[in-house]
Amino acid sequence: HHRDCVTKNFTLRAFKSCFDSIDNMKIQIFSLAALLLGSVEAFSSDRSTARRSFIKTAGSAAVASVVTGAPFAASAEVVVPEQFTSYEFPSDWGLSFNYEQDAAKVRNHMVTATGLGKGADRMEDYGKNMKKEMVDFVSYYRRFPNVAGKPSFSTLYTSINVLAGHYTSYGYKYPLPEKRRKRLYQEYSEIEKSLKRNR
Repeated sequence: HHRDCVTKNFTLRAFKSCFDSIDNMKIQIFSLAALLLGSVEAFSSDRSTARRSFIKTAGSAAVASVVTGAPFAASAEVVVPEQFTSYEFPSDWGLSFNYEQDAAKVRNHMVTATGLGKGADRMEDYGKNMKKEMVDFVSYYRRFPNVAGKPSFSTLYTSINVLAGHYTSYGYKYPLPEKRRKRLYQEYSEIEKSLKRNR
């Protein structure tokens, strides 16, 4: 058809067929252009939305990091257990100076501390022992670059800041609020995973 369009000798039928073909091409070109434009706009919109969401999330996390003075870690959804008042008081407070053992022990003690409800047995004693152990742990292990660079230490350091901050602000007899408990349990889960991978 296209060759017939540019020659002098063509029939009326060929003439009509030629322009029908050109019209179809125009429609296809316009349709393709509209599709591409819509995709670009959608992509741009998605990118803008994602960028705004990222900036908002990252900004909030960065503020939390600055407030606690520690790096922040991504965390997964976990189920927040009910608070309790009866438990077995630990007899293994203190450091063994083996990082993996101490990190696991401090984490386990913190899990218990996070679950203590109002009026729990020896709650004040537990909090005082907990705070001392956390301070000793951070003071000792942050001096070693090979330990301080581990994800488990970074996340545990963040959790320690949260729990120690709660003790400083509210004392040892006041249970942690639900929102803070949820955050801590998420971090405890990440710490456990990292320790299992020797990270």
